[in-house]
Amino acid sequence: MAEQVKKPLKITETVLRDAHQSLIATRMTTEQMLPIVDKMDKVGYHSVECWGGATFDASLRFLKEDPWERLRKLRDGFKNTKLQMLFRGQNILGYNHYADDVVEYFVQKSIANGIDIIRIFDCFNDLRNLETAVKAAKKEKGHAQIALSYTLGDAYTLDYWKETAKRIEDMGADSICIKDMAGLLLPYKATELVQALKDGSSLPIQMHTHYTSGVASMTYLKAVEAGADIIDTAMSPFSMGTSQPATEVMVETFKGTQYDTGLDQNLLAEIADYFQPMREEALKSGLMNTKVLGVNIKTLLYQVPGGMLSNLVSQLKEAGAEDKYRDVLEEIPRVRKDYGEPPLVTPSSQIVGTQAVLNVLQGERYKMITKESKKVLAGEFGQTIKPFNPEVQKKAIGDTKPITCRPADLIEPQLEKFKNDPVVQQYKQQDEDVLSYALFPQVATEFFKYREAQQTKVDPAKADTANKAYPV
Repeated sequence: MAEQVKKPLKITETVLRDAHQSLIATRMTTEQMLPIVDKMDKVGYHSVECWGGATFDASLRFLKEDPWERLRKLRDGFKNTKLQMLFRGQNILGYNHYADDVVEYFVQKSIANGIDIIRIFDCFNDLRNLETAVKAAKKEKGHAQIALSYTLGDAYTLDYWKETAKRIEDMGADSICIKDMAGLLLPYKATELVQALKDGSSLPIQMHTHYTSGVASMTYLKAVEAGADIIDTAMSPFSMGTSQPATEVMVETFKGTQYDTGLDQNLLAEIADYFQPMREEALKSGLMNTKVLGVNIKTLLYQVPGGMLSNLVSQLKEAGAEDKYRDVLEEIPRVRKDYGEPPLVTPSSQIVGTQAVLNVLQGERYKMITKESKKVLAGEFGQTIKPFNPEVQKKAIGDTKPITCRPADLIEPQLEKFKNDPVVQQYKQQDEDVLSYALFPQVATEFFKYREAQQTKVDPAKADTANKAYPV
């Protein structure tokens, strides 16, 4: 029998970003992270995902921390490991499209402060919305990875994924990630998908999934056997449920095979021991809800990511209509179809979910249409794989002519305006403050005031109460 060629599997560790975003609403503080960095740096990870996604907003809003300062501290600690972030294309880390000059400046500052790999995605997989970020990352000598938001629907054929992979390579990206945010990718489908992407391009393939539907570890196994080069995993105390498969489990799975990661289980065990009390504390305080720890096979029926499920529950609770939960779950696929069958990932998941809640609560579909829904149907977020339902579109935007070009082509440069804003002029202590303000003006302003109070200790009462609670 021919000897198998060794192809060691690479691991991206998510415990400092997606794992705590998925399980404890992004509430891990920089102070909680720093003591373990030295050990994590010795593991030999392909990369550590530690920034971007919701961490930027949550740091400013809930933890009263400067996300840029977090990045610099992590960069100081990780001397041998690449740092990775998640970036929402033309939305950056916010929820609207920004002008190209803001996107370019954000990429430049992210890499200057310590990011090596930028994972860039668009909620519609509209590659036009990724061009600026990819070019900017390449210009700054960063690694530009394009993430394809995985979803189901008759338009999402293997040919579609293969063609898209070819276009990604032509764009100049360095690698491709399959971003399965809702845990929809089944094991044998993973084999087909990885092979299709490998047929379409020569780029390395990374697999990212969530355990929500219960199949994630098996999906990784089949993806790796089909040729996936890297997988995303989370240290066991913050794994499973709506997070990723456990790092130690995956390392053990491939041990002694051609895919052996070579990572040291003893070192991983020490790291897990560090995070275990954090998990217990989060469970005790209710910050980690046991609902996110189980398996929810309904994910496969409704294609709803875990975080979106918890949003729906709280929206219905506020409206005193928890009994309408099933109706809303059934309405989501219908709204998604009306909106051109986009993948459900931030911000499209929130937009489709909120509209579905309104349709059910109003007792009439599209009686009320949210501002964000109107933006989607006006083409402000880009192009979906299927056309919008023309009746719903007309109801939402009337005779307004929808946008068909790349949406950012219509946005005038914004950077100078943000730099000259009176709030920025008053509070700016570093260039990066301009970007914090550009993305989250109100939240950043509050943070700037808090930071100033801390520095001058003018207002100890305010400083004292700001970090007592963990509002979810």
